[in-house]
Amino acid sequence: MEWIKQGLIFEPGGMFGWMNTHAQIPTVLVMEDRLRVYFATRPRKDLTLTTFLDLDKSDPKKILYVHDKPVLALGKYGMFDNHGIMPNHVRVVDGKVFLYYVGWYRGSSIPYHNAVGLAVSGDGGRTFEKLFDAPILDRTPQEPYSMGSVYVVGEKDLYHMFYTYVFDWLTINDKQEPVYHIKHAISKDAIEWKKTNQISIKPKHDKEASARPSVIYREGRYHMWFCFRGSEDFRGGKDSYRIGYSWSNNLLDWKREDHLAGINVSGSGWDSEMITYPCVVQVDGQYLMFYNGNGFGTTGFGYAIASWED
Repeated sequence: MEWIKQGLIFEPGGMFGWMNTHAQIPTVLVMEDRLRVYFATRPRKDLTLTTFLDLDKSDPKKILYVHDKPVLALGKYGMFDNHGIMPNHVRVVDGKVFLYYVGWYRGSSIPYHNAVGLAVSGDGGRTFEKLFDAPILDRTPQEPYSMGSVYVVGEKDLYHMFYTYVFDWLTINDKQEPVYHIKHAISKDAIEWKKTNQISIKPKHDKEASARPSVIYREGRYHMWFCFRGSEDFRGGKDSYRIGYSWSNNLLDWKREDHLAGINVSGSGWDSEMITYPCVVQVDGQYLMFYNGNGFGTTGFGYAIASWED
């Protein structure tokens, strides 16, 4: 299959006086009459907030509305989301909109620590309240580092979560850089999670980091797109993020085949150095991928349409 790029949709550029840089990690809620895209933006370098915009369902490059305030407040001093809230996955559970997000705070020996929070909306995803002040997914005795991006699949009476786990910090050019895997957890209510300690996407080498899984089910098979990078030169260089692909028949055993991802960097423009943070959704019989390009989302987000081959 191939993803046919449709171009850039949105770049904030100082909108409302606080969306100064980044439209990062586009996270899409498919609604009856529109696409609601949550994204992370930055008032300043060391702060991340989440808001949303609405797109025309029949023409996703047409912006219908941009929300003028964050949907969640930062946590209090000492809480896991004191310095940043970044959307990662949104789904409807029992008639309410669940927004899974990554909260972070600045560290001292490392740049930041991440954990996964959950907020719930009763008005269709316009306003949210945090379900807890604490994270729903955080470090454990078996996983002592950070948790990151998540995706949840509902299968019969069980939910499957694919989440990013930092398994080490490397010193690269005198800086601490995280490396992470995509792992698996299960739940009966999409709130309390039991980790299976299973790595879903096997790394190609010990300095590879993989993140932001996005899963669909099509013709008897689960398809996952994710992003991966190296650790030496990943801020626009040779190790920058690319989008990978894996498939499974049972959500447990995944076969990685990145050459089938169907999308790569462009020859020039906003996604010519990196392509990252995919979010794949089905819209009126089509599959759309929303994603970031250069600078981890400093150039905004765009989308592509799937062209399937038998």
